[in-house]
Amino acid sequence: MPTPYLFFNGRTEEALEYYRRTLGAEVQMMMRFKDNPSPEHNPPGAEDKVMHACMRVGGGAVMASDGGCTGKPAFSGFSLSYDAADEADAKRRFDALAKDGKVEMPFGETFFAKAFGVVCDKFGVSWMLIAGAKNP
Repeated sequence: MPTPYLFFNGRTEEALEYYRRTLGAEVQMMMRFKDNPSPEHNPPGAEDKVMHACMRVGGGAVMASDGGCTGKPAFSGFSLSYDAADEADAKRRFDALAKDGKVEMPFGETFFAKAFGVVCDKFGVSWMLIAGAKNP
């Protein structure tokens, strides 16, 4: 199973805390560049930035890094799908991400789910929140 790996370019620690608050993510591990056994590959001045992290979001793992530490994360061409426990959970998570983000598809019932919506969060990551998938 593929695992998403997101590069926040200097904002990973902020993103991990944001996803902990908004999605209930659990940080499983985090390593800073200063702990890299091969520091010659570190971006200049990145000692306290996140070299690698892994968090659990819902039932899946998402990995993250500050990468080149440019401060300008860019995410396009994909969405992360969050399978919520129920419609209320999906709505709560959707609203939390939309607060500082941008709604791409309003939350509501669709032909394929009791609850579905798409929101681009404050970092530019697109999330599809779904609950109560309907069988065709």
